[in-house]
Amino acid sequence: METDCNPMELPNNTGFEEDSDYRDFEGTDVKDMRLEAEAVVNDVLFAVSNMFVSKTLPCAEDVAYINVETRERNRYCLELTEAGLRVVAYDFDQTDDRLQTPYHETVYSLLDSLSPAYREVFGNALLQRLEALKKESQR
Repeated sequence: METDCNPMELPNNTGFEEDSDYRDFEGTDVKDMRLEAEAVVNDVLFAVSNMFVSKTLPCAEDVAYINVETRERNRYCLELTEAGLRVVAYDFDQTDDRLQTPYHETVYSLLDSLSPAYREVFGNALLQRLEALKKESQR
């Protein structure tokens, strides 16, 4: 199996580091979806061709939009809300109100349904990470 990423670089936290801009939100009940969207992007960027929070579509406390291009070169605009993630358009920075796609609880589930290449890269990276942890535990 081959992978396009170093499995030791896989995130093992949510991206909320001590010295980050996110520390101001600790202990608050308000969930800023832009921050959530950035965390989503950071978690899976290694397994897609391109992914970023939209700067064109409006973000708010209850919604954010993420543009993703799969390794198959398919483009999507994703909506992130408390309900989860769903495809809202088949291009960057777009929404199509006629499009009725299901919500996914996680970005992993959504990308797994859209991109076989994502599934392969993510699975290979996970396997390499597990193998590295096994080697560490045998020391």
